[in-house]
Amino acid sequence: MLEKQFYDQMFAHSFNIPITVQYWDHTTKTYGEGTPSLTIHLRKAVPIKALLKNASLALGEAYMRGDIDVTGGGQFPLQALLTAAYESAGSFMRNKKLIRVIPKQSHTEKKSKADIQAHYDLGNDFYKLWLDDTMTYSCAYFDDWDDDLTHAQQNKVDHILRKLDLQPGRRFLDIGCGWGTLMLTAAKRYHLDVTGITLSQEQYDFVNERIQALGLQDHARVLLEDYRELTDGPYDYITSIGMFEHVGQENLGLYFKDVAKLMKTGGSALIHGITRQQGGATNAWLNKYIFPGGYIPGLSENITHIIDANLQVSDLEPLRRHYQRTLEHWDENFNAHRNVIQQKFGYSFTRMWDVYLQAAAASFASGNIDVIQYLVTKAPSGTGLPLTRDYIYA
Repeated sequence: MLEKQFYDQMFAHSFNIPITVQYWDHTTKTYGEGTPSLTIHLRKAVPIKALLKNASLALGEAYMRGDIDVTGGGQFPLQALLTAAYESAGSFMRNKKLIRVIPKQSHTEKKSKADIQAHYDLGNDFYKLWLDDTMTYSCAYFDDWDDDLTHAQQNKVDHILRKLDLQPGRRFLDIGCGWGTLMLTAAKRYHLDVTGITLSQEQYDFVNERIQALGLQDHARVLLEDYRELTDGPYDYITSIGMFEHVGQENLGLYFKDVAKLMKTGGSALIHGITRQQGGATNAWLNKYIFPGGYIPGLSENITHIIDANLQVSDLEPLRRHYQRTLEHWDENFNAHRNVIQQKFGYSFTRMWDVYLQAAAASFASGNIDVIQYLVTKAPSGTGLPLTRDYIYA
């Protein structure tokens, strides 16, 4: 009875839309005003103690087991439910102060490599199933909401490279190069001498194959190396896309100082990553199952580190809704291959990745998190960039 009362209070205060809940005892109750389009199927009660200790971890694991399901609400029911939870100003969990102090995490070079490989070395074949043809695993850039994902990812690469105002023959570094589309586009289209670094063995092998296939051996190389080990700077241009989320709160200052150290005076860098405008945060479920060692920094936190590294902010561009749309494409692709993925990785893994993609989309949709491009320069006075933004769109 106590569990039922707890859940009754939780559901009454956690969403800004009406919902229906089907409880484990086969009773049904509607919460909120209006006609619900979403139904939560609570097949088994999650212990109150586990919810109070860490709600995201307890509920995420319950969903992975199949103890919780969500139906209705269109193509992305979990996303719709979680968006309503994030947007709810009177969230029960927030009132109960379940957000804990951010725990300390290890981000030694050895631990960072293990964390990256735990996520990115699930196999290139796995990522090929649901990423686009460019194998780009970061926020795309949409001219229109209905753009094809491959077009939007190519658009993102072009947008980043135009922002840097690249000049041929110069040196270009991509920190956390992924599967190489950005760095190889810079080499092929802008005739730059490019270096990419990654801690993922799968990505390293893939990029090396692409360099050979494109005949770029004289202009491109990839290193299986930590950014803290790199000593062959300075570079004219630096990009780092979806990288600083992995370095840890305690290493953020070092990360931006290393970017500055590797950059020529007068050079520029485009840093693109997930940021919370409300302040830094971790998520216990994501850290345990998806991104070990992950930390989402606050906007002011990043700006402080950029200033402390003696870099100048030249442009900031929030891309929150672009990442929402990217994740919706990924989840649609993921579920189109759900049977294949489940046969290889199992039931719990498949539900885990589905909830990760939809929860992330909800977090961007609601404004709980953002993704921002920071264009920074290293120059004692002024910058080498044009006076206005017109050059980006010319």
